[in-house]
Amino acid sequence: MSLWIPVTIAAAIFQTVRFMLQKSLSSVKLSAAGATFARFAYSMPVVVLALGIALLATDHSIPALNTRFWLFAVIGGTTQILATICVVALFKQRNFAVGITFKKTEVIQTAIVGFIVLGDEVSAAALLAILLGLLAVLLLSKSPGGDLVWWRNLTNRASRLGLGSGVLFAFSSVSYRGASLELGEIDAWFRALVTLAVVVTFQFISMALWMLWRDRAELHAVWQTRRTGVFVGLTSLAGSFCWFLAFTLQNAAYVKALGQIELIFSLLASILFFRETVTQREIAGMSLLGLSILALVLAI
Repeated sequence: MSLWIPVTIAAAIFQTVRFMLQKSLSSVKLSAAGATFARFAYSMPVVVLALGIALLATDHSIPALNTRFWLFAVIGGTTQILATICVVALFKQRNFAVGITFKKTEVIQTAIVGFIVLGDEVSAAALLAILLGLLAVLLLSKSPGGDLVWWRNLTNRASRLGLGSGVLFAFSSVSYRGASLELGEIDAWFRALVTLAVVVTFQFISMALWMLWRDRAELHAVWQTRRTGVFVGLTSLAGSFCWFLAFTLQNAAYVKALGQIELIFSLLASILFFRETVTQREIAGMSLLGLSILALVLAI
């Protein structure tokens, strides 16, 4: 079995566990911003330490970080912060598995943003996949027990948070790739590690300064939940590195397609750990959206 397959599955597992931990933190003691900050606060020291060890153990050195690199890193880091806050806030509105599925619309929205911003052509097969994904979102956007007509459901808080996180994650993914490419022709794993270290450090500092200014009590709450927060940071770091490594080893379309196994993991987590009830409509919507994402990544 090719190495990229278990690496991608590991990335999906780490990401699911990290969102589970963040959901637990946000539902007990932390706000959406606090649960997001915990991810960066407890992963930053580890990734910086890993970079230091890599510099000592190899002949690599920090490459020149030009203006374009910093621009991509700041945009990617900022949009990821906002996207993660949206996802954690979404957990308060809908159940865990549906929240992860809404987040997965980033694949569809990346194709749309690429067409609008970069002029990337969308094939007929990709367009059908996008329309299929839209139908799935309409199924998922209806709040339980709601009696609104379908188009009004797209304006509810859960839909806005989910779709917004997809747009933001799409921009952060493009920005991270841009930052990594600015580092030149060096080993892919080292480019990923340098970019990850810079971005996570920026995210930690920027969120810490913001919370010092606006919500110091939340900073104290993050420290109080450090026993869980440490695992949030570690799973975040492990998942991020696995995604980078998988993209290095194999075509990104195949990696993204296999990565949809996270939908299954999130559904199992929703039922087994959070004891949440998943309706038949929500299962149908998640299945349809997973199918549309798979069709899209195979079509582009």
